Amino acid sequence: MLVHIVKSKIHRVTVTEANLNYIGSITIDEDLMDAANVIANEKVSIVNNNNGERFETYVIKGERGSGVVCLNGAAARKVQPGDIVIIMAFAMMDFEEAKTFKPAIIFPDTKTNKLI
Repeated sequence: MLVHIVKSKIHRVTVTEANLNYIGSITIDEDLMDAANVIANEKVSIVNNNNGERFETYVIKGERGSGVVCLNGAAARKVQPGDIVIIMAFAMMDFEEAKTFKPAIIFPDTKTNKLI
């Protein structure tokens, strides 16, 4: 049996931009991506702590060290710059493997989006 497990989580990061006139996705600082074990084009679920919105999109690399977290395209309507979001990626794995799997969970500084 396979189960969906949280693989990666960027817990409480601040949205820096919302760009409606873009094809789609979420741009994330590459430092945050590396720390959370998230790759470009990976599907992620996003929870907006400010308004309760929950949605999915895919990741594109943002400038390393910039702190950028930008929602693009239609997802830009679900956030405002300054909102606090949680970004999660999931993986499917064998039930027994999932029991001992340790996800990459990071807690960036919400003022700078830099790793603490």
